[in-house]
Amino acid sequence: MRVAAAAPAQRRVPTRPRMTPAAIRWLSVAVGLGAWEAYGRLLGSPIFTYPSAIARAAVALVQTGELQFYLQASLVVLSLGLLLAVAAGIPLGVAVARWPLLEHVTDPYISALYATPTVALIPILVLWLGFQTQAKVALVFLFCVFPILINTYQGVRSVDRRLLEVARAFCSTEWATWRDVILPSALPFILAGIRLAIGRGLVGMVVAEFYTSITGLGYMIVQYANTFRTDRLFVPIVVLMGMGVGLTGLLKRLERRIAPWMHVLREE
Repeated sequence: MRVAAAAPAQRRVPTRPRMTPAAIRWLSVAVGLGAWEAYGRLLGSPIFTYPSAIARAAVALVQTGELQFYLQASLVVLSLGLLLAVAAGIPLGVAVARWPLLEHVTDPYISALYATPTVALIPILVLWLGFQTQAKVALVFLFCVFPILINTYQGVRSVDRRLLEVARAFCSTEWATWRDVILPSALPFILAGIRLAIGRGLVGMVVAEFYTSITGLGYMIVQYANTFRTDRLFVPIVVLMGMGVGLTGLLKRLERRIAPWMHVLREE
């Protein structure tokens, strides 16, 4: 009687630990900053700066209080303009998508204003509102409101008709249909519009500070560009980058709280 030979045990290949996405991002940033630092020191030009010089300039501006003073002025303009854009863009986008008559009435104005370069409206805003905060807030509002409005409109119009038919079949009220079907379906579009509005709002804030009364971070950029202080020039630019990344990250956290099903679908 022959005994069958035992099958050789399969060798387990040791798996290498995989880097997390966050680690990859931080490593990429570190490599980029290191290359910038090495090239800047090698070049030795007073005009071309590098990260360590920018960090020293940032510390000096913080110690004198200059950075905090101008940053506060910019944050007021950005916050007011963005909040007004959200408060006006979402209800108007919902209303335009809900009532065809309102869509036909407002479509020429929305299309014309959206297609017009917002910078071209600065002289008119200055004539109407002056050089103070009102004109800056109005300009940031115009930069931000159209991405929110258009994305909200598209989100409401893109709701699955079968879901609406099911809601009607169960005799759902108008408010319940909006609460349980339309708004949850449109929420990804609305959040995408707000995310786009954040970037456009930062651009509008700086442009407003360039062309109206020169204050805020825009004043710092103009001042240090005229005096060729590139190390200090990059400080407000880096702050603007940080504001964009921070606000976008905050919006993602909010998105996880109010729309957790979006992330479940992405993970699947």
